[in-house]
Amino acid sequence: MQFKNSLAFAQQLDKEDPLHSYRSKFHFPKVKGNQVIYFTGNSLGLQPKRTQAYVEEVMTDWASLAVEGHFYADKPWWDYHERLAAPLATIVGAQTQEISVMNTLTVNLHLLMVSFYRPTTKRYKIICEEKAFPSDQYMLASQLRFHGLDPKDALVEVKKRPGENAWRTEDIVAAIDEVGDALALVLIGGVNYYNGQVFDMKTITAAGKKVGAYVGWDLAHAAGNVKLELHNWDVDFAAWCSYKYMNSGPGNASGLFVHEKHLNTKDIPRFEGWWGTKKETRFLMKPEFEPMENADAWQLSNAPILSVAPYLASLTLFDEVGMEALIQKRDTLVAYLEFVLHEIDKVVDASFEIITPKDRGCQLSVFLHGEGKSLFTYLMENGVITDWREPNVIRLAPAPFYCSFEDMYRFGQILKNGILNKNS
Repeated sequence: MQFKNSLAFAQQLDKEDPLHSYRSKFHFPKVKGNQVIYFTGNSLGLQPKRTQAYVEEVMTDWASLAVEGHFYADKPWWDYHERLAAPLATIVGAQTQEISVMNTLTVNLHLLMVSFYRPTTKRYKIICEEKAFPSDQYMLASQLRFHGLDPKDALVEVKKRPGENAWRTEDIVAAIDEVGDALALVLIGGVNYYNGQVFDMKTITAAGKKVGAYVGWDLAHAAGNVKLELHNWDVDFAAWCSYKYMNSGPGNASGLFVHEKHLNTKDIPRFEGWWGTKKETRFLMKPEFEPMENADAWQLSNAPILSVAPYLASLTLFDEVGMEALIQKRDTLVAYLEFVLHEIDKVVDASFEIITPKDRGCQLSVFLHGEGKSLFTYLMENGVITDWREPNVIRLAPAPFYCSFEDMYRFGQILKNGILNKNS
């Protein structure tokens, strides 16, 4: 497609966009009375308008049924979370029994590591990417210390090559091969939060399994954003938050995946709780733990229904649209944003360096060479909600559910004015 940096062209793309009507199904903040241009769906997605009805349904059931809502609500609370398994399985490429919803992301990763990080004297090392999201760094280091290991020895961080902004798959595979039979676990963010790179999860998973390691993925920036085939890739486990591209609300419940080969086993190490035991015998209060035959065996307590309800509301949107359509629009939307950035770069004689490789999802991370945080402030004050990372990177994540092509054009104009006004 031959792009044009014009309002008429952007509006024509919106007119031809089969998903454009979904924009009206979300609440937008306003700045100076106008809807914002929202680029931070990679941090917190907008609220779907249908969310309120799902939450109010729970509140009404609580008011009218109290404890009986666990069994007699229209969507009984005791199995409410099970309604999320099938749509989530479709989004992440899993079987329904491989999915559960509980806790929050880092909590779930810690719980999953109980099962999948089992160091021995010989096999104890973990591979991750350099400068992973800080929560992952803290989690991995604390797990190693818990097992009496020194992160400086046991944690192998794969670096980018000097002068490059993205990781090379061959370097990660080479690191896996080099560590070899000392490798216990590979745990990487499927999409890097900083540069937006989508890792080759299939290839990396195969490499890790080849040397006998478990392989898990933090899919915080991947779920609802990129194509995933966790089951077919033979991933051992994964977890993700729900409040970014899946629009479930701040700090909301996390999803997790455990490959079917690890299910329905009593001898796997696992921290266990009441809600992980079989439904058929749960209320008999038996002293022995009898694990659910699916990923719910990793659940500890009953689900926080007021958190899960917004997640279910959002998943109905994914069911309606499907990941294939979202990805198709995402690719065109991000490509148009990239085009607009290059066009504005020519006009203002600036130097925008896009550090996100072509293996990407919704996000473009941009070095604004010669620009300071004052430009970010200008954007925010003029209705562009974006994300600043020191020293001079902005992350732009146009989510296809609610971002428009006109947004991309208008952002370019605001960006241009911010730079020209500074220099005038």
